[in-house]
Amino acid sequence: MTAGNALYIPPYKADDQDIVVELNARFGAETFTLQPSLTGMPVLWVPREKLIEVLGFLRQVSKPYVMLYDLSATDERLRTQRQGLPAADFSVFYHLMSLERNSDVMIKVALQEGDLNLPTAVSVWPNANWYEREIWDMFGITFDGHPFLTRMLMPPTWEGHPLRKDYPARATEFDPYSLNAAKQDLEQEALRFKPEDWGMQRHSEHEDYMFLNLGPNHPSAHGAFRIILQLDGEEILDCVPEIGYHHRGAEKMAERQSWHSYIPYTDRIDYLGGVMNNLPYVLAV
Repeated sequence: MTAGNALYIPPYKADDQDIVVELNARFGAETFTLQPSLTGMPVLWVPREKLIEVLGFLRQVSKPYVMLYDLSATDERLRTQRQGLPAADFSVFYHLMSLERNSDVMIKVALQEGDLNLPTAVSVWPNANWYEREIWDMFGITFDGHPFLTRMLMPPTWEGHPLRKDYPARATEFDPYSLNAAKQDLEQEALRFKPEDWGMQRHSEHEDYMFLNLGPNHPSAHGAFRIILQLDGEEILDCVPEIGYHHRGAEKMAERQSWHSYIPYTDRIDYLGGVMNNLPYVLAV
């Protein structure tokens, strides 16, 4: 604040653009399409064939981008204004953070509806594992080389990918729901934990392992959580966490609400911190 005048300071420092210079020097400016942003964060579109090489460079560069802060997708098929950006039916974005630089950068990739495939980034950032599973679950985008690309938020028997724009948003657009005994048995069997799917052994040379299902329960946090423990006697050898039991489909609800009628939904995504979901939604609008 200066004498009587508000001094606007962008949330990102000007030296964030240093990484753009470094990327251009390494790969050539023609590799990237720079997207202007209101925050000033560098946003660069890259060709799919260069994606892993660019991500690997950012992970290893001096003062590297060590954190994959977010990874998600957008169905862009209804978008009418491209404003010079690459043609895309779907786009995938990688939000990266460098703690040493105090810097953020976003990498985007354009995909066409008939070719929804990307190489996995798990070898660059291990936490890409869950993000990529969520994107496949919600959008149907495949990540080649992923160690176990399965449903994450939706049940394993679910059909379709809910965050695609052509997926119905209202219950009245579906056939009436019914649950007979055979279907209930099928759903229960689909929930059975199979250690082999996760690369886990049922026994060693001399002893069998026990698999203990802990939950789904509510561990003093918002939402149900299940964890499967691999036990050797009383020693925990490995575990598999499973989330998604409390997924409400809030993003899909937003597609058919006006902005002001959607505020109550953001408020209830986490009732202990409603404003932390209200604020980013309102700022985005």
